[in-house]
Amino acid sequence: MRLRLLAASPAVWPLLVLSLLVSPLLAAAARGADVNDYPTAARADYVFGCMKANGDTRLSLDQCSCSIDVIASIIRYDDYVAAETVASISQQAGQIGGMMRNTGAARDVLETLRRAQAEAQVRCF
Repeated sequence: MRLRLLAASPAVWPLLVLSLLVSPLLAAAARGADVNDYPTAARADYVFGCMKANGDTRLSLDQCSCSIDVIASIIRYDDYVAAETVASISQQAGQIGGMMRNTGAARDVLETLRRAQAEAQVRCF
């Protein structure tokens, strides 16, 4: 079975990757608010990127720190990483990116992240 899976058509691989990414999201969606599992480096990376996009000011530091805190209160870190991965892959041109953009599960994962980001925008900016 394993050898047969590895020999599967290249078109199947994005769906396999997506299923591996989405499974934890669906299983743990309700637990996001109870867990503070974002590593400091991930929070810092988010804040640095956010500050670059918002003017590199002291105010943007406060707003961006607040933003990642809100996101972390809504979705678990593993789910955040999965959603960011789906977002990155869906930006790729061609068949793989198209499959990620056109898959319902991928849209659901991205929608969860977008909702968390929108809530952070409302609360922090």
